[in-house]
Amino acid sequence: MSGFWNLWIAGLVTLNIGFVAWLLLATARRKQGDQQAGPETTGHVWDGDLREYNNPLPRWWLGIFYASIAFALLYLLLFPGFGAFKGTLGWSQISQWQAQKADADAIVAREFARFSGVSVEDLARDPAALKIAKNLFAANCAMCHGSDAHGAKGFPNLTSPNLTWGRTADDIVATISAGRAGVMPAWKDALGADGVMQVANYAYTLSGRAAPDAAAAAVGKEKFAAICSACHGPDGKGNKALGAPNLTDDYWIYGSALDTIKETVSNGRTNRMPAWLDTLGEQKVKLLAAYVYSLAPPPAEAVPATAPASDAAPEPAVH
Repeated sequence: MSGFWNLWIAGLVTLNIGFVAWLLLATARRKQGDQQAGPETTGHVWDGDLREYNNPLPRWWLGIFYASIAFALLYLLLFPGFGAFKGTLGWSQISQWQAQKADADAIVAREFARFSGVSVEDLARDPAALKIAKNLFAANCAMCHGSDAHGAKGFPNLTSPNLTWGRTADDIVATISAGRAGVMPAWKDALGADGVMQVANYAYTLSGRAAPDAAAAAVGKEKFAAICSACHGPDGKGNKALGAPNLTDDYWIYGSALDTIKETVSNGRTNRMPAWLDTLGEQKVKLLAAYVYSLAPPPAEAVPATAPASDAAPEPAVH
């Protein structure tokens, strides 16, 4: 606090307390010569005989006002409030918050101690651990992935058996801890409008659906093999090492309608999952990983890595 504001606040406090004390003293005393026979009135008369009396405040009432002044002076001596003076107790909002946080952290540490050293797989089978983990999910993850973990447009469905970056316990821990960044490049300039339409029709068929335009899908299959298979694999099952999604299942982050797929191929997509390790700590990350792990079994076989078609590593992709 600057010297000016320090003096300004200290002056206002002093002026206010001093004025209140003076006002009480001044109004509690009658001036010499004001004594008169009978009750003193203010001179106001209503309806001919209704007069306003000028009686002094009761002693107990004055005592409360004086006590409030004494309390204010004591408070300013013990706590901050008089300019830059910090008070003799050294209290501050920050120190109080730190003390309360330390107490809360100690309680949390005792609560989580019983889960220390337990694997994510075992935590996923522990009802007590999952109850805490579900609350952690609701507080930190539900705003993006939904309270039921089914996600939304642009946010993955965590109940899918095939998560983009892998569904093993280690994969999920790594995703929550360090976050993920997925990029699907735009292909409209390389493919042109017709090429985008053809590749989109072929991608539409990878999840077992009939192509809206079978002829376009047949051409799109060749272009997919030449361009898209570098990340998504020749069979379209993706590559978790690159963050390239599995295009053969029913879980599409941005939607599986043909127009949506065209938009994805044409303009690309960018997704970012923030890192949570520094915010939550290792134990909470493990509990969250156990909760996500419990939502669906991991795939029976890991998705095989697919080597890039060229020496340059392709961008990770999302769909």
